[in-house]
Amino acid sequence: MGKIILTGDRPTGKLHVGHYVGSLRRRVELQNSGEYEKIFIMIADAQALTDNADDPEKIRQNIIEVALDYLACGLDPEKSTLFIQSQVPELTELTFYYMNLVTVSRLQRNPTVKSEIQMRNFEASIPVGFFCYPISQASDITAFKATTVPVGEDQLPMLEQTKEIVRKFNSVYGETLVEPDILLPENEACLRLPGTDGKAKMSKSLGNCIYLSEEPAEIKKKVMSMFTDPDHIKIEDPGKLEGNTVFTYLDAFSRPEHFAEFLPDYANLDELKAHYQRGGLGDVKVKKFLNNVLQAELAPIQNRRKEYEKDIEYVYHILEEGSKAAREVAAKTLDEVKAAMKINYFEDKELIAAHVKRFQG
Repeated sequence: MGKIILTGDRPTGKLHVGHYVGSLRRRVELQNSGEYEKIFIMIADAQALTDNADDPEKIRQNIIEVALDYLACGLDPEKSTLFIQSQVPELTELTFYYMNLVTVSRLQRNPTVKSEIQMRNFEASIPVGFFCYPISQASDITAFKATTVPVGEDQLPMLEQTKEIVRKFNSVYGETLVEPDILLPENEACLRLPGTDGKAKMSKSLGNCIYLSEEPAEIKKKVMSMFTDPDHIKIEDPGKLEGNTVFTYLDAFSRPEHFAEFLPDYANLDELKAHYQRGGLGDVKVKKFLNNVLQAELAPIQNRRKEYEKDIEYVYHILEEGSKAAREVAAKTLDEVKAAMKINYFEDKELIAAHVKRFQG
């Protein structure tokens, strides 16, 4: 069996530059590498409903936004299967069977679940679906026999739980499921891009995101208001790089050719950093450079998005065909899982024959 990728996003809003450097850009590279037999990209609407059950319209409206961002970034439906999670009901059935392999206490110890519960103020009243979403994620990954799952570092505990479920299932029922490998971003700055205000996480509610589809003027406004070094008051003051959001973004986005085009005074980012640290370089100059870099990176994405926006019916066609293809694959895995668990009663001819012999002599 060749290498297979499964990854995706919750459709709770338009995708932002954190999604792009953390996963989207890498997905496109992997898609075009020719190293993978199949690539499945999931819009995880069912998972998004676990903490948005009272607002399904929010999820419904954002599915097309995520799909447009996917296509705009270069995900190609000829090379990758783009699908909607809820349209593959086999995933739900797999989740139900896997629930018997995980204890409540194990879910409670999952660091990602704990932090997400705290962030959403669910401590007093946790929706069961949300509590169990690591199991649902295991279902998504194993249904497509994914060998590789590109994720950010915050998802590491989730992937470890998937591995545990795979090992438990295979030990109880026989070798059936594939244990996936985790693929983290190569650039450390891309592991988790901070919000424009310097907070660790980008959040729509905090208003600290730069969206992929955002207008250039709005991007520039957000860049120019970015958090830097609060002690770097005068240009001549030495500046700190640690916790400086502008330089974190430059680590994630800038390339040597950007300096040649937009800031020829410096050969590379190391030279720019050195000047900032010794003093004599103002935040405004660095922010203007970052704005130019971001605009150059996002312009082709935004142009492709506008082209796809002209034919929304075609985008839905891509998702429908992708969901049908994904369902065929997941159904095959579900059949194998049910056979391993010996709950494929009508296909088990030996079981039927044995019972015929037992009761009819």
